Amino acid sequence: MPFSKALAYILVATALIAAGPTTAQLSPTFYDARCPNLSSIVEDVVRQALLTDARAGAKLIRFHFHDCFVNGCDGSVLLIDSIEDNIDSEQNAAGNQGIQGENIVNDIKTAVENACPNLVSCADILAIASNSAVVLAGGRGWEVQLGRRDSREANRSGAVSNLPSPFEPLANLTVKFANVGLNSTDLVALSGAHTFGRSRCIFFSRRLTNFSGSGLPDPTLEPAYRETLIEACPAGGDNNRINLDPTTPDEFDKNYFTNLQANRGLLTSDQVLFSTDGADTVEIVNRFAASQEAFFDGFGASMIKMGNIRPLTGTDGEIRLTCTRVNPSPAVADM
Repeated sequence: MPFSKALAYILVATALIAAGPTTAQLSPTFYDARCPNLSSIVEDVVRQALLTDARAGAKLIRFHFHDCFVNGCDGSVLLIDSIEDNIDSEQNAAGNQGIQGENIVNDIKTAVENACPNLVSCADILAIASNSAVVLAGGRGWEVQLGRRDSREANRSGAVSNLPSPFEPLANLTVKFANVGLNSTDLVALSGAHTFGRSRCIFFSRRLTNFSGSGLPDPTLEPAYRETLIEACPAGGDNNRINLDPTTPDEFDKNYFTNLQANRGLLTSDQVLFSTDGADTVEIVNRFAASQEAFFDGFGASMIKMGNIRPLTGTDGEIRLTCTRVNPSPAVADM
């Protein structure tokens, strides 16, 4: 690629990153003509992963979420460190500490490439796999919008500043969601993904005995549940993994919200949705706790909305041949 074209490519990419949330021209039928079995190919791999890893679905949704909150839904979270390609991985940011599931994404990419080579982006794979994860866990799917392309760069500093933290109060979470065009309903609905999956003790242990340096437990943590967590997180057990939903830990249902009503939200960022006085999120939690259909409707709508955060489309970006690395030359695999 001539220098002038390469420079133009960089300038366009930079402009897209700075542009903020947009609604791209994505479509649920984007691959129908050229890869009609795409959704079933992805779902089959996710199903196989779940046979040996109950956390597989939660891992995939976390990747999609963390991808979209940094530079938009462009697959950048999947890139690993590369001096050659000038990649400082977003996975090095604290908010991505312990993120897992890249092996599952790679397996999906291999299966998709075998059926439909040089066609489907890693960003779209994350979107489709998230839908499959929810359906296979007993939830209801949504009409996944497709047509994203993959970034050729990562943004570690963006991951540091933009990803919501499990320790944050509601005001901080609300701002981070608003920064990417998501509102309080989206915040509560998307937090409902914590109806399955696990968290390490290190992310909530300060709630058990010394919340905010008070020397006391978090007053919004139900005492019997707290005792259970203390037993599960002994000294030296920071990396022990605990169910985010203590009632139905591997099912996608509304129990996350009834747990919040009972002060059994595992993370600070979970419980504040219900326990922050006067917050508009309280009514939304109550609505989803009262109706699984309302939660499924809200979750699907918010996943579509999140999936529309600043995707690369058209001829921007590329279709990565390997999800963890940019393609070996600036040439992109155009559709």
